[in-house]
Formats: sequence, C-alpha cells, structure tokens
Amino acid sequence: MKNPNWYARFAKQTARTSGRSYVFALAVGVIGIWLITGPLFDFSDTWQLVINTGTTIVTFLMVFLIQNTQNRDTEAIQLKLDELIRATQGAHNALLDLEELEQENLQVFKKKYQALAQDARRQLVEGGLDTGTPEA
Repeated sequence: MKNPNWYARFAKQTARTSGRSYVFALAVGVIGIWLITGPLFDFSDTWQLVINTGTTIVTFLMVFLIQNTQNRDTEAIQLKLDELIRATQGAHNALLDLEELEQENLQVFKKKYQALAQDARRQLVEGGLDTGTPEA
C-alpha cells in the first residue's frame, strides 16, 4: 500500500461528489431509464431485481463512505472546540476531550451545567433582566 490514506481521500472525494446536484440528476435519470424500460421487459422480476440490487449495493457502500466522512468531520470539530476551550481564559480545561468519556461521566458534567443554566435563568427572572427573547 503506497499511501495509507487512500481510503480517506477516496471517501472524502466521493462524499463531495455524491452531494452535487448533477449526481442527483444522474440518479433520477437512471431511475427514469429503469421506469421507461419496464414495458420493454414486461415489468419482469429480473427488471425489478436490477433496480433493487443496484440501489442496495450503492446504499451499502455509501453508508461506509458517509460514516468515514462524518467521523473525520466530527473529530475536526471536536479538536476546534478543544482549542477554543483551551484558549479561552476562565474556561475549564476539564471539558477538553469530553467525547472520550464514558456516558456516566458525561452525565455528571451535563447535570452540573444544567444546574448552572437553571441558576442563571432564575437570576434573570429574579433580577428582572431582559432575556433577549421576543414577546409572544
């Protein structure tokens, strides 16, 4: 294997390409051709199997490509958030890398921040401060 990142590059390019309007138009065209050829094949089981098999294979492969792209994007976002936390004076560095914690540990942080938010909202109401929300 000459370049170990061949799959990542392939997945990224395929995800970008598959999201383009012309690829959607191509997919609609394929389905259109399949529909038009229905009478030629008397709407046979084989005719139906062709579209079922084709769409199943494309869907199966796209799941892996999209997941690869999603994993990479999520990791990049997490790193950017970690950098913002690290660089913000007064931020808690304990929040760095939260995505690596177990669910139980995340719940502890979540409850703490929910309590802080609830307290802040209570202080707004008690102090009569404008919350910035539009009147109904």
